[in-house]
Amino acid sequence: QVQLVESGGGLVQAGGSLTLSCAASGRTFGSYDTGWFRQAPGKEREFVIARRWSVGVTYYADSVKGRFTISRDNAKNTVYLQMNSLKPEDTAVYYCAAAAPGPSGDRRTMTPYDYWGQGTQVTVSS
Repeated sequence: QVQLVESGGGLVQAGGSLTLSCAASGRTFGSYDTGWFRQAPGKEREFVIARRWSVGVTYYADSVKGRFTISRDNAKNTVYLQMNSLKPEDTAVYYCAAAAPGPSGDRRTMTPYDYWGQGTQVTVSS
């Protein structure tokens, strides 16, 4: 079992930056593929970014390519989402998710992810 806790959300002006953290407990995070999703009010949860660490592949939503990056600190069992050049349309609750390593499942969809955090609010003002 893996428990995920996001933090780092908040209010930021357009053009600013924010780093979200996703701390894992219960099991070593290192072998899991990790992803970030977001959900804006009145909208469905959507894919943001994901990384398959074992094969070194990162997937990006078109809307965040060039602005968002994903990284991790294995010693801290934590994955990060660095968000730069933020836009008002980035406003949403951001969720991290973890999927057991393996080839099955498109990491750009919610289906492969076994564990989810509770979400952290990001608000970008114009």
